[in-house]
Amino acid sequence: MGELKVERLSGSILRERYISQLLGDLEALEQMLNTGMFDTNIHIGAEQEFCLVDEQWEPSNKALEVLKAINDPSFTTEIALYNLEVNLNPLLLGEDCFSKMHEQLDQLMSKAKTNAAKHNLKVILTGILPTIDSRHLLTSYMTPVKRYQVLDETIRDLRGDDLELHIKGVDEINLHHDSILFEGCNTSFQAHLQLDANDFVDSYNWAQAIAGPVLSICANSPILMGRELWQETRIALFTQSVDTRASNFLLNERDARVGFGNDWARGTIVDFYKDSVVNFRSLLTADFQTESLSELEKGNIPKLKALQLHNGTVYKWNRLCYGVTEGKPHVRIENRYMPSGPTTTDEIANFMFWAGIMQGRPKHLDSIHEKMDFKDAKGNFYNAARYGTAAQFYWDGELIPCKELLLDHFLPMAYRGLYRMNVLPKDAEKYLAVIENRIKNKNGARWMVQSLRKLKKEHKTPDALRILTASIYEHEQKGYTIDAWQLARGSEYIPEENQKQLRHYMNTKIVTAQENDSADLVLRMMEWRNIHHVPIMDIHFNLVGLLTWTDVKNYKDNPKERKKPVKSIMRTDLITATSATTLHEAKDTMRQNKINCLPVIKGKKLVGIITTNDL
Repeated sequence: MGELKVERLSGSILRERYISQLLGDLEALEQMLNTGMFDTNIHIGAEQEFCLVDEQWEPSNKALEVLKAINDPSFTTEIALYNLEVNLNPLLLGEDCFSKMHEQLDQLMSKAKTNAAKHNLKVILTGILPTIDSRHLLTSYMTPVKRYQVLDETIRDLRGDDLELHIKGVDEINLHHDSILFEGCNTSFQAHLQLDANDFVDSYNWAQAIAGPVLSICANSPILMGRELWQETRIALFTQSVDTRASNFLLNERDARVGFGNDWARGTIVDFYKDSVVNFRSLLTADFQTESLSELEKGNIPKLKALQLHNGTVYKWNRLCYGVTEGKPHVRIENRYMPSGPTTTDEIANFMFWAGIMQGRPKHLDSIHEKMDFKDAKGNFYNAARYGTAAQFYWDGELIPCKELLLDHFLPMAYRGLYRMNVLPKDAEKYLAVIENRIKNKNGARWMVQSLRKLKKEHKTPDALRILTASIYEHEQKGYTIDAWQLARGSEYIPEENQKQLRHYMNTKIVTAQENDSADLVLRMMEWRNIHHVPIMDIHFNLVGLLTWTDVKNYKDNPKERKKPVKSIMRTDLITATSATTLHEAKDTMRQNKINCLPVIKGKKLVGIITTNDL
């Protein structure tokens, strides 16, 4: 998609041209497959997404400035202005390919860090940046590139409504939003592994079967907006961020565009792509300069741009991609479920572990689709996303605890697969030792959960999240892999007083009442909870008043007056603040007006409250 100037697929003329191009791509693909034109060598490649943060460890909106300073075609934009992506060179699988990839990755990330520093920014590798909040999901943070805006508009129009995000883990998050920028919360290390086109069904289904156990040890994204959710929250978050379905029961699209799939692959790669075209409507088009069948007749290898454009809007966790390398067509799996970070060594270890298992498939598990129920593979994947290494998996007819499966089955399998592909033993041992240590100690998700819980004992959640982000950066700079990280100390970042805003310190767990509630009930609520301020809402949940203990105590011994509705005794001349108000400004406002609390509002909606006790 990044190569094309895309536009929305609408109108009969555009649709007719696009469909003609798409059908031609599929026919050309089938001809190339039937005549044995596909490359049989196995290459690897990768895409590294990363976050940019400012001096307060919050998302920066300067990605375009940093990209300009980097001035390297390997780097490109992402949907959010606090993310960038770098593409690594493909390498032939074997010998020292993984250490070579690691060396190039470190060189490119060093270039990113150097140029980010020119703008007083830092680079963070993590699946979900802990300090992202709802402010960073506004369209002002969307990269001003047409393809992102077109995709956003198209998906929202297909849904017919704004996006609803609901994820429940240890905590719960429920957000209503008007763009697909939730996608920008996710950063991943996307590993690419070339397949033998003639072994497509076995290889792709094997990738699906092993996805859950591999994900469990890679997980590092349990926190979103301060809530502890899934061990790899990206899986739930990305699924909902670009969902075109208004309801599972409306007959527009039954399946989510981001997903694991609903059955094993069958047939050829052409059949796989045909199923995708049937199941998901095309959203975008472009001005295609050539026709694939004509190119094929001329002896050229077509790029199948219409098919790739369609495929670019269907986000399978194991996505099948077509490409051309050195004049030969190939297909590869793009592994999209592995998160970014927390170090480049961890990422290369994750890639090697996955690639080793892919190549080390034992004979008795060939044709896995005939021996394993697809729903067990899918269940394994979502269990891994929810519970990480605490999950249990159905494997080879047994229910096996995660760590036992990884140590006793998958690690030996990975070694066999790597040696089969002539990967240097010293490289295999170096990177797979990282995986083994992580299995025996902790993965990134567990480190983050334990660190945040520790920090929240002494810090407000927003400060804890910034300290957590600073700790990720500090550890990554030292080069230690995640299994060796100590928990965040708490001293990695100390916020300056003049930077503290109410958004970071206001209470959001508030007892409220409605204007027609009885004063008696609200009085009892205040006594039971020992609270001195209750915001009052109307039937639309707009803030319309405030009841304070000073107002209520006069009615405490007057039963008749207490029967009145709250609206008859509440204060309506409210002095309020916004989440961007600083603590210093809030203190001055309360002192000058001789009040003890400030409701914090967004428009007419209450988002928090700050009191003199909080200050």
